[in-house]
Amino acid sequence: MLKKLFLFLMVFVFAVWAQDDKDISSSKDVDTEEVDEETEEEYEEEAEDEDAAPSAEGSQYNENLSRKKFEQDQRADEFANALRRRDWLKDRLILQIGMGSRMPVMGETGIGMGFGAGAEYITRWHLAAYASLGMVPSGIDNYFENITLQDGMGWKIGLNYYLFAKSAIHLGFSVSYGTVHYDHDVVADENNGMLRSIIMLEGYQFDILVTYLTSEWYYLQFAFGAYYAPTAQDPDVSFRTKSTTSFDLISKVVNPDGIPEWGLVFGITLGFGFPEFFPDDTEKRRRVREKERAKAKDRTW
Repeated sequence: MLKKLFLFLMVFVFAVWAQDDKDISSSKDVDTEEVDEETEEEYEEEAEDEDAAPSAEGSQYNENLSRKKFEQDQRADEFANALRRRDWLKDRLILQIGMGSRMPVMGETGIGMGFGAGAEYITRWHLAAYASLGMVPSGIDNYFENITLQDGMGWKIGLNYYLFAKSAIHLGFSVSYGTVHYDHDVVADENNGMLRSIIMLEGYQFDILVTYLTSEWYYLQFAFGAYYAPTAQDPDVSFRTKSTTSFDLISKVVNPDGIPEWGLVFGITLGFGFPEFFPDDTEKRRRVREKERAKAKDRTW
């Protein structure tokens, strides 16, 4: 009888101990789930701890852990992209090349426009400062093969203001000062290899901008506007009114009123947009994860 009672007590104690151990394990699981739901950062710390611990179920355990980590990173990336989609413009430096009025000058004769390069920085308030430097290439007169058009250099500085930061296509407005128009003298210089001298006009330019820019690197801009050159009608600039007796040396493109003070201009610009210079913490973490994934991919290859 005592043996049966002793055996019964042993089984009962073992059952109680097993039940307590099971409850402790369940409570740990519940606590872990609650911690997971509280904050994303605590979940990341727990995932790192699990990576350091030995695998309990082999490859299946590691696969599930990797999948959870990947899903977590995906959610974080989506959140970072959502933040970025609110403003594609702020704190962006853009290197540009182009032709026409913004890079940096439009012309009346010959090729009709210059080629140049510039840089622009867009602040977080969507107000941007830009500068460009370019050249007008030398060419042949449209009507006389023995007459050469002189080349030249132009420059421009200005301010831009952009709208629709949440969209990939941004409408903008620009005010700038610098070389706004060029032309060539009507009369070719016999003593300088039959060269028609270039005349560069400085003034103000007002543009409407249509720009494509997202978080990616590519940048495209079309500009339409008008220039104002206050010195266009000065006697030493309005060269087209000059008379000459040597008709063979005169370009047939003659405007008796001289160079106009106002004129329409346009231009096209391509560029490389650097990532945001002052990103928030979420964007910084996303960039770190992208680098880690690139390194892991290189190791697998």
